Amino acid sequence: MKPDELDRVLSREPGIIPSSGFVRSVMAAVRSEAAAPPPIPFPWKRALPGLLVCIIAIAWSVVDAFRSPARASVSVTSQTVTPWIDGVASLLDKAQMFGAEWVLLGLLLTLAGLKLTWRLAGGRV
Repeated sequence: MKPDELDRVLSREPGIIPSSGFVRSVMAAVRSEAAAPPPIPFPWKRALPGLLVCIIAIAWSVVDAFRSPARASVSVTSQTVTPWIDGVASLLDKAQMFGAEWVLLGLLLTLAGLKLTWRLAGGRV
């Protein structure tokens, strides 16, 4: 097909005309978008200290893991300890064996914070 024939075939097609309400609805959407307030910027000044502390803690953990390879686990057993405390003690022994005592502490503190928040909120979630 030659370019002249292609131009002739394409020029015969009718033009596309939008519906009557299309232009109105598009312009209404453009106006409402222009009138919307700008988005709230992220508070980097408040988040930066927390991010720095997280980076330092991760770096410190990595350095500590390479500095002291394997630690002997300390067993906490007693004749007078209740079965619940025995379970917690065995959990702490396993966490210390794998070097996850700080992770376990973080999870326990998170759980305590959530419980406190739920209590202060009156049990509503």
